[in-house]
Amino acid sequence: MPDEEVINNGKTRKGEERGQRNPCHWRKDLIEELKIFGMSSRHHIDDFMRGRIIGKIEEGRKITDVAREFDIAHSVVSRLWKSFKTTGMCSRRHGGGRFFRSTTPAEDGYIVLSAKGTGAPQLSRWQISFLLPQENGSPEKLLPDHRTARLQWCREHHNWTEQDWACVLFSDESRFSLSSDCRRQLIWRESGTAYRPENIQEKDRYPTCSIMVWAGIRINGRTRLHVVANGTMTGQRYIDEFLLPHVRLFCGAVGDKFVFMDDNATCHRTLAVEDCLDSEGIQRLVWPARSPDLNPIENVWDSLGRQVAVRNYPPTNKNTLIRALTEEWDKLLQQLLDNVVQSMVRRVECCITLHGGHIMY
Repeated sequence: MPDEEVINNGKTRKGEERGQRNPCHWRKDLIEELKIFGMSSRHHIDDFMRGRIIGKIEEGRKITDVAREFDIAHSVVSRLWKSFKTTGMCSRRHGGGRFFRSTTPAEDGYIVLSAKGTGAPQLSRWQISFLLPQENGSPEKLLPDHRTARLQWCREHHNWTEQDWACVLFSDESRFSLSSDCRRQLIWRESGTAYRPENIQEKDRYPTCSIMVWAGIRINGRTRLHVVANGTMTGQRYIDEFLLPHVRLFCGAVGDKFVFMDDNATCHRTLAVEDCLDSEGIQRLVWPARSPDLNPIENVWDSLGRQVAVRNYPPTNKNTLIRALTEEWDKLLQQLLDNVVQSMVRRVECCITLHGGHIMY
């Protein structure tokens, strides 16, 4: 058999046996095929798919099995899981590459009109997103005093290490309802049009069923998920239902270094609560107002909601909702809780960099 083969219109290449090809040529051919079909050789996984992948791994599935199920490279799934453990988020941060403008001002105006629904050209998501801001939640507005307080708080805790944060029990309440939509939808809209009918998805003001829960997390531990009964939450209820049954136990187990974190809700700041903490020897972490993005348990609530949403038999009434939340809370990987608490070092640094502004968490 000859030691060379004829390729590329008569050109020869020695040293390759018939039937074998250089991997570089395979890659070039693949890129050309993708271009024929209008595809890029590199594409990104959308946020919904990322959430599904994270959910599978949180259920205890192996990365290899998840990668095979979604037909995605093992390295991609591994990086996604590593990023989620580090940041507590599964959304992709955009803007890593350079953007080249390929449209004229007149074409920009046409794209804006088309995005509003006045035309129907074939436009890519990124063409529109470059011109219209993204609507993805509205955090509370930070006044100058809030920014100053957040910045000062972060500077005071800038030297805290992961070992220091490991002594903190982060707590919070959260409400879950049967009518909530965990499948978030992002829309592109023009500034100042948030309340136009075409940009609003209406929901019942009073959902058929909703419950309030409370919990606390720390490194290597968590409280039980406590379901809050109906009625007004007062300072005395806060003491009887949360502080004495849960927080006091963790304080005794951790010792003198234990620190308790809660937000500035009215029922948390009554004189009765202050007296209870003092009498029990529980040290409280001063918390800046309007700072849920600094509290790592917020990411855990998000994960809990996703887990309930993807159950084989979603809850249909109050009892099944309570059961689902309790079961999924117990199933949450401790590694997830540890990772979000350890992210406090980065949260503080990020807030300082942004001069007390909202952070990406």
